[in-house]
Amino acid sequence: MSTSTTPPEEQNTIGSLTSAYLAKIRGGDVGSLPAVLGLVVLVVAFSLLRPDTFTTPLNLAGLIGQSAGVMVLAMGLIFVLLLGEIDLSAGYTGGVAAAMVGVVMSNHGWSWPLSLLVGLLTGAFIGVLIGLAVAKVGIPSFVVTLAAFLGLQGVILKIIGEGGTIGYRNEFVLKLNNGSLPLWAGWALAVIVIVGYGGVSLLTLLSRRKQNLAAQPMLLWAIKTGALAIAVIAFTAFLSQERSPNPTLKSLKGVPNVVVVIAVLVVVLGYLLTRTSWGRHVYAVGGNAEAARRAGINVPWLKVSCFITCSTLAAVAGILIASRDNSVSPATGGQQTLLFAVGAAVIGGTSLFGGKGRITDAVIGGLVIAVINNGMGLLNQPAATVYMVTGAVLLFAAAVDAISRRRAAATGRV
Repeated sequence: MSTSTTPPEEQNTIGSLTSAYLAKIRGGDVGSLPAVLGLVVLVVAFSLLRPDTFTTPLNLAGLIGQSAGVMVLAMGLIFVLLLGEIDLSAGYTGGVAAAMVGVVMSNHGWSWPLSLLVGLLTGAFIGVLIGLAVAKVGIPSFVVTLAAFLGLQGVILKIIGEGGTIGYRNEFVLKLNNGSLPLWAGWALAVIVIVGYGGVSLLTLLSRRKQNLAAQPMLLWAIKTGALAIAVIAFTAFLSQERSPNPTLKSLKGVPNVVVVIAVLVVVLGYLLTRTSWGRHVYAVGGNAEAARRAGINVPWLKVSCFITCSTLAAVAGILIASRDNSVSPATGGQQTLLFAVGAAVIGGTSLFGGKGRITDAVIGGLVIAVINNGMGLLNQPAATVYMVTGAVLLFAAAVDAISRRRAAATGRV
């Protein structure tokens, strides 16, 4: 949506659109621009330094699979970050949910639909407990989720045992984050994404104009839709190439299955945040909880629902990580998983102060972190260097957020 007061018909030139966008940036609304620019720079740099390995379909497909769990976990964290809260236990919530799936599916022979349902319900139940402690009892989310962070590690050890693992043997679950779509299905998905985005955004534009509401210029819609089409087609074509080191033994080509999971979550969760009254209330509470309460919003219930959403998505992330690893262990969801997920959300553009963020931030930020890890690994850099670079990128993103909020306040945009 354009924030310019210029009539839509006068904004329908490249020059006017550029001026309006630059004015928005000067006003402090940078959105995901720093993350997108950083991602482009990283991809170009690693492509030049390691053209024989980084820019291959095999590496790109592997990068997507490795980052999928962090992306989905970051999507869940965005809901609590929008409220100005935090969930330090999200990583181990995913681990507990993945462990429960492994127990009922591998140890007790349950079908995969029921097993996945158990995992999702486990995540939702943990979210209910955390949400009630924060919203009803009034304990700060940092303290509640830190306690859960510690306690859930014990739960995983109780379920799996010290140093133990539970193997995932169901083919469907294993292919969630290991398999690929048939070539025709990948191209069908590309068409659905392009037509779906273009059609929905066009209908929204026309509807707002009909109601005499502010709407983006038609040229901006065409540019966005065209850019998305180019990116999606290039992505699909690149991954449709053969990427197996030994094609005669096993062929590997097509869009990874996990891309479908991520795309569906982006659409559904994006709709919840931008097209429903519940989503608008989330932003309102994150912007000013007291004002939202006086406006009649049930703030405690909203907080509980956001923690439930976060923990349920953490369960999805845990299952994807276990699917990638072919098993679940006490380390699933642990180590740096949570830190990378928080970093992905913040790097992508979600504010730590609440009230600002989008689901796509998790995807963009997750790709930035994945590219750093993957590219520096190909350059044979030690883990110490990778951690320091990732930390510096996160600190830069937080600084951009703080500066942009101060700038927005000074210009009256918040």
